[in-house]
Amino acid sequence: MKWFGGILVNAFLFLFLSLIIPSFHVESIGTAILASFILALVNILVRPLLILFTLPATIFTLGLFLFVINAFMLILTQRIVGNGFVIDSFGIALLIAFLMSILNLILNSTVLKRT
Repeated sequence: MKWFGGILVNAFLFLFLSLIIPSFHVESIGTAILASFILALVNILVRPLLILFTLPATIFTLGLFLFVINAFMLILTQRIVGNGFVIDSFGIALLIAFLMSILNLILNSTVLKRT
């Protein structure tokens, strides 16, 4: 159930960020939920391999390279979802990855901890 809650939180964050970032577009609530589900699957299947292969860069940057990996996961999600989930550039994907990390941290430590 916690996994499903995380998918809904990410879907909400996708919708919220698409309202404040002009270069990020989410077509509908259904698209946001689909993108969140696909992102979760991509994070389970692909992200561990990328982290392993880029471990030297991650260590050298003291973990900041993980934002680049997260941005790549968002781009991969965009390619899978299609036209309803559009990120205009890698820089925007990097910004979204950073903001989602911060907002997820805040939501998980305050709102979701109560339930």
